[in-house]
Amino acid sequence: MSISERYRLIVDWFRENVGEQKSELHFNNPYELLVSVILSAQCTDKRVNMVTPALFAAYPIVDALALATPEEVLPYIKSVSYPNNKARNLVAMARKVMRDFDGTIPTDIDSIMSLPGAGRKTAGVVTSILYREPVIPVDTHVFRVAHRLGLSKGKTPYAVEQDLERHIREADRPLAHHWLLLHGRYVCTARAPKCDECPLVRWCATRTAS
Repeated sequence: MSISERYRLIVDWFRENVGEQKSELHFNNPYELLVSVILSAQCTDKRVNMVTPALFAAYPIVDALALATPEEVLPYIKSVSYPNNKARNLVAMARKVMRDFDGTIPTDIDSIMSLPGAGRKTAGVVTSILYREPVIPVDTHVFRVAHRLGLSKGKTPYAVEQDLERHIREADRPLAHHWLLLHGRYVCTARAPKCDECPLVRWCATRTAS
């Protein structure tokens, strides 16, 4: 099977059987999404959704977060992974938004990447969800699924991102991010993948090779 055919079959299956999927993070505006994505690094969306209601009640806008200290933010997020670093990054992010972007969350990938705590994946997620930017952010789930399905052999998230974007048309990319992510989260899990339940197993490079 050629790589182009593999992509076509898998993308077509997702488009016909899954369709539109949305982020599992709870947010109401760009500020809340950015904060949630920063908190979600190496942490589950479920855990993030548990801490953000109180956090956003205390700091409902970026202006308020910019006036806080990391020590004040920490109690709200202490149950997420790396809470000390994330508290520092959130406050620094808010202060930079106020200082360099007039209090408005930037809309382009490079500007978001300039914010503390926001790397390429974070910037990709925010712009893909909010503005349907034709990018495919690669987290651990997307990275794992892309390799197992034979969509990429890239050794870094950026290399996998390039492979996916090379073969998936722009209109499908905001959808493909969620397709691959949620497939990895619930079916093609890191441990004990549910291959017997997977509708993509017929095209799976891992199973074909075994």
